[in-house]
Order: sequence, then structure tokens, then C-alpha cells
Amino acid sequence: MSRIRKLRRRALVVSGVAFSAAIGLAACAPPGSDGADDASAPLTGDPTCGEDAVVLNAYFETGFPLPSALADEFTRQYPNVTFDIREDQFAVITQNAPRTLQDSPPDLIRLPQMSELASDGLLLDLDPYAEAFGWDAWPASQLEQMRVDEDGSRGDGPLYAMGLGYSMTGVFYNKELGEQIGMAEPPATLEEFDGYLAAARDAGITPIAQFNGGATGGLAFPLQALMASYGDTAAVNDWIFQKPGADIDTPENLAAAEHLAGWIDEGYFADDVNSMDYSQMMSRFVNGESLFMFNGDWESGNLDTQMPGGAGFFLMPPLETGGTIGAMSAPATYGIAATAEHAECAAFFLNWAATDEQARTIEVEIGGSHPMGPADGFMPEVAEGSVTAATLAAGATISEANGAMDFIANATGSIYAQSWTPNLQKLVAGEQTPEGLLESVQADYESQVGD
Repeated sequence: MSRIRKLRRRALVVSGVAFSAAIGLAACAPPGSDGADDASAPLTGDPTCGEDAVVLNAYFETGFPLPSALADEFTRQYPNVTFDIREDQFAVITQNAPRTLQDSPPDLIRLPQMSELASDGLLLDLDPYAEAFGWDAWPASQLEQMRVDEDGSRGDGPLYAMGLGYSMTGVFYNKELGEQIGMAEPPATLEEFDGYLAAARDAGITPIAQFNGGATGGLAFPLQALMASYGDTAAVNDWIFQKPGADIDTPENLAAAEHLAGWIDEGYFADDVNSMDYSQMMSRFVNGESLFMFNGDWESGNLDTQMPGGAGFFLMPPLETGGTIGAMSAPATYGIAATAEHAECAAFFLNWAATDEQARTIEVEIGGSHPMGPADGFMPEVAEGSVTAATLAAGATISEANGAMDFIANATGSIYAQSWTPNLQKLVAGEQTPEGLLESVQADYESQVGD
């Protein structure tokens, strides 16, 4: 075991009495309580929010309307429960999460990464709720990415988070611009995709508008999509989950990074890619200023509203026709602070989001993603030919192909802001090579996980 992980475990053991008490106070309180009762009492009855007034403290990611829409519907159904919501960008939450969970523990928090947070005793073990609500009867693959073992590796161990929908990324395209370059249907191979990129550039159309500015390296989206075309998604997941010996610097991933560098050299990205933020990317795509955009199904409902019938979606194509495919596809994870005031109500909300018909409808229509929950859970009808229909179908394809990956930015708490983002920005600026990018990220990774 690494020295860092030994220190984490030692710290967890030293604080074990206080941590166990905190868990008991948060998780074992009777319905409607503020978590002040006997810490040793097990969960009794069905966890609820009770009837007294409850204000759930929530820390969500800015720019994503789904959690707030769910909160509004939950309050409509349970008027005694309201939400005090704070929002920040993905990278900011990543940096703030440890301090926030310790100093002002939220009842619900968006979790960009959870290994260190779980190992440090900052997140509530949700297994008692999984048993109480029946989450353990859902498909195991829905929950495994949110389990963390005693060494900090993901995929096994206690459950420390729940998802609000099962998100997936791919490539959105403007149908009208696609017709202008002869793209009658999505590309079947990576070579065909390259051809459309070149055709768009030659026609004076920006091939790809992709955010990569500030603290969020959006080129990680196309890079990881290329990794799926060139290699094994399971190997990428092993690295993200901190499995022993996992390495991002492989021949397959180098080929993917070189392909991305080729796109940069060919001028397939907007000239100001290194200063473009997420909202600018969305605005340009919606306004018809780019042909392609690498993004996730959380924008499906938005695009169906703002570009009705005008946008399409496809999965990153394989190297060869019929080849293996993969995509970033993971729950949009939310956890409960170990010392949250209203842990039981927060867990009830997470269960409601996965099982209530109206909540599942919101997740599909606003979130654009497949809800968590039972395999035979309710699914609303979606309009044929819509972007939402395309992303849901793509999700089923990825599930059948067993090609789901978590996001490479989630490997450690700081790998996105401190390693992927600056190295991808340097790659665009000509200050980093594909080889150097992967070598640098792997070195940072090993220093952070202690391997």
C-alpha cells in the first residue's frame, strides 16, 4: 500500500470515534429530525423528510438546470422541504469540496471526484440507505463507479454517492451545416469523421467549437473520445478508479493524443479555443457558428428547445466499421456530507429522483439522460427525431457494447485543474507534445495517489 494511502487510513482510524458518531447522527436520525438522536440506533422504518420544515443545503454545479428543476418539483410534492442552493463551476467545486465538506457540510453536494473525500471521512456511507430503499436491487453497474474501498480505489467498497441521471458524452452536430458539406448521416469511422472536419474547414465553417479556457480543459472531451476509438475503455476506467498499476501513458492513448494534436494542427478547432469557456461554446453552436461540439446529453433538452430539429448526435466512431466503441458515461454524482444536518431527507430526495415518475420525466426532458433506478423503471415518451431521442438511443448502444467510461478528469481531486487542463492548453499553444502531455499527467497522478 502506498505511503499516502497508509496516512489516509491512519487519519481515518484516528478520527474513527468522531467519524462514527457523525455518521450515526446524520444517517440514523428518525424521520424529520435534525440528526440529534442516538448515534448507535440503526435505520428504522422507511427514511423520509418528515413533516417539519426542512431546508436542504445544496452545493451544485453551475450551468446545469437539472438539479434545480428536480429541487423545485420535490418542493412542489413535499412543501415542507425547501432548498438553499449554492452553485460553482466544476473546477471550483473540485478545489472547494474538501474544505466545504469539513467547514460547512452540505446536505447535497455535486461530486466531481470522490476517492480522497471518502478516504478522508468527509462523505456519508450510503449503504444503509441503499438497503432501506432497495438500491442494491438495481443493476450493480449503476452504482459501482460510486463505491470506494478502504484504499481509495473506486468500483468496490461502500457507496458514497448517488446519481441524478446517467450522463453520456458524444458529438453534437448542426444538421444544416452538415448538409452543406455533404454529411447526410453521422460518420461510421474515424477516417470518415476526419474527412468531414476537413470539408468543414475548407468550406469556411468552424469544424469544432470546444471550450478549453480558464480552469476547465474541454479538450479532455475529444481526447477521451479518441481514447475509446483507439483502445480499451476498461483500461481507462482502471486508471480513473486508481486500480494498482494503472497507467494513462499507453501506446493506444498516445495514438489518441497524437490524433488530437493533428486536429489542432489542421485548424479544426476555433482559433480562440484556449480562451473559450463553456457558455461561449454553447452559444456558438446554438447560433450555427460551428459544425460539431463534443458535449454531454445534459444539453439535449436545451438543444431540442433552442434548435428544434436542427441538431443531431452521434457517438465517437471507431477506427474501423463495426469496431469497438466507447463513451464517457457515468452518473452525475451527488453525495451527502458525513456531518450533514439533514442526511436522511437528502437520501430520501436522491431515492425520489430515481424512482418518482415526474422526477424521471424531468431527468429525461431537461437532463437529456437516462435516469438511475430499477431496470424496469418508468420512462417517458420522447419525440421521434429529437436530440433527446438520439442521446437515449446512444446510451443504450454504449450499454450493450459495455463501453462506458468515467471522466478522466475524475481520477483524483486535482488532476483536472492542475494537470489535464494546463497540459491541454499547452498542447494547443504548441508548448507541449502528445508524449509530454501523457507523461506529465501520469507523473502528477502518481504523486497524488501515492503509487
